[in-house]
Amino acid sequence: MLPPQLWILFFSGIIATLGGVLDWRFHRYVLKMQLSQKERDAEAQALGLGGLPMFALMWGAMLSDYPSPYLIPILVVLIYTVVLICYDEFVFHRKRCGKKENLYHRMLVFGNGIAWLAWFHLIYG
Repeated sequence: MLPPQLWILFFSGIIATLGGVLDWRFHRYVLKMQLSQKERDAEAQALGLGGLPMFALMWGAMLSDYPSPYLIPILVVLIYTVVLICYDEFVFHRKRCGKKENLYHRMLVFGNGIAWLAWFHLIYG
């Protein structure tokens, strides 16, 4: 039987992925929106300097017999990533987005957050 954290991770990951895909399609096909270079750079930083290192650290912690040394770097990258996401949301999306787009953003952000917390509890709980 799978631990409940994996089920939570699975379903919240699906919600986050669905939110991301719906948001992308909404931007691309409904709004026909082009992002400014500043917004594109902010989102690339969040992914490249936040998401990718987080993935590598989480992978290392999962494969390690002793995941404790990964804890502080994971938390540092988490805080940095949250700051970048908040910057993107408050600077570029706050006034521009309607209810539908905000719903997609919430699905993406909260789905990822819940998935991360479930993973964290599985590894360190």
